[in-house]
Amino acid sequence: MTPRQLLAHTDSGQPWPAEAPRPADMAAAYRDALAVRALREARGERPMGFKIGFTNRTIWDRYGVFAPIWGMVWDTTLRHCPDGRATLALDGLCQPRLEPELVFGLRAAPAAGATLEQLFESLDWLATGFEVVQSHAPGWRFTAPETVADGGLHARLLVGPRQPVHDWAERGAALDERLAACRVRLSRDGVPVEQGQGANVLDGPLHALLHFVLELQRCPGAPALRPGDVVTTGTWTDAWPLAPGQRWQADFDAPLADFDLETV
Repeated sequence: MTPRQLLAHTDSGQPWPAEAPRPADMAAAYRDALAVRALREARGERPMGFKIGFTNRTIWDRYGVFAPIWGMVWDTTLRHCPDGRATLALDGLCQPRLEPELVFGLRAAPAAGATLEQLFESLDWLATGFEVVQSHAPGWRFTAPETVADGGLHARLLVGPRQPVHDWAERGAALDERLAACRVRLSRDGVPVEQGQGANVLDGPLHALLHFVLELQRCPGAPALRPGDVVTTGTWTDAWPLAPGQRWQADFDAPLADFDLETV
């Protein structure tokens, strides 16, 4: 499919036709994704950061994708929820699913070839959040290049209360260790569905962020990270199907903030 066709499906919420051509490889998929980015900017949308997908190795076999990917977050898809609560309409989304994640905010652009400690110094805040993902491939059956061309499967990002990174640690290694050990308990309508841990995402959210930063710097034509960008680092659990009328609760280990979501 052309970039305009890909964007049309994102706008309409309609699945891709089964016979529609798909990107042949990851390089072609990222070229398509960057072309879609240009179309969205041309119509007035503002990029606000990035999402990293498939950082959780425990679900790679389930989806048949065995390495992380990335996609864009937009002013039309990002919502800050400082009280850790949100209501979300699912209209216009295609096969939406929910992922509890750890989100970072940047105060500075990371250095080229950044180390973990250099990356830590570029951070401003962290927050828990829910990413709502979607797939336009029927039945969530796709290849890795298809997920990239499909906007990194990104639909919405809901960001909870921000916490200054330096309230957590004075060095990157210490922050990495603390976040990797944190756990989340995910429930739907008061019924527990799954537990996850920060270590699930490439051994920890800060490690996942470092992997992404280095990959982005190597991608031809990719935009650079900017001060103020948000980056969400991947789900700590499986991605759970969403339907209207549900209440989802992510209970994170303190001092991470819990998050509560109602769907309509």
